[in-house]
Amino acid sequence: MAIDQWLLEQQQAGKQPSVLRFYTWESPTISLGYHQRRWPASWQKLTWQEMPLQIIRRPTGGRAVLHQGDLTYMVVTSGLTSKRWQAYQEICQFLIQGWRSLGVELHYGCAGRDYIHNPNCFGTATGADLVLSNGSKFIGSAQLRRGRTILQHGSIRLEPDAELYTLVFGEVPPPINLPLTQQGNILIQTVVEALTKAARDYFGVELVNQPLSEQEWQEIQAQPNLSQFV
Repeated sequence: MAIDQWLLEQQQAGKQPSVLRFYTWESPTISLGYHQRRWPASWQKLTWQEMPLQIIRRPTGGRAVLHQGDLTYMVVTSGLTSKRWQAYQEICQFLIQGWRSLGVELHYGCAGRDYIHNPNCFGTATGADLVLSNGSKFIGSAQLRRGRTILQHGSIRLEPDAELYTLVFGEVPPPINLPLTQQGNILIQTVVEALTKAARDYFGVELVNQPLSEQEWQEIQAQPNLSQFV
């Protein structure tokens, strides 16, 4: 997520074009929303498979997300509408189209204001989130805005471990029944390919795979606030 923050700053300075990025997590991690101040004290002592669960803070808002068995997407761009919810929907449309191509229909959530009292991002679904036909939250998204530049990223629940989810949040995870037979890395590759094609078609752009250079890695690692991100 330090890379996401750096790409936002590069876009704002006019040094980088818009970016679409996907990534997974090396080990189970809880990310807190940038302004989140409430979460169970017991999280500091949680372990999984004899390893402590890492807790970090995202550059974007929202509530806690358990990153395990999920796929993170990230978009950095400029020039969208200044209205927050419309910007969410402009960006989320490629997610809807991409999952529709995989046979999954998604809809926007509609949680009331009481969602802010739930520390679990996937405990409720707002108008920025996407839910399955059974009402289960499937993609949780959050934004960081700097002027006309937006960083939006979110977690896509693919193969979450129900036992770990229950350990963290004290509740059974919402059900996921995807019409896909792939698992693991093959499933992730299938999803990334479908969402990449949908982004290319919806936004009408050519996407170029561009790894970070050694100099860019050094700039990212030199960020003063790097320690709070991954």
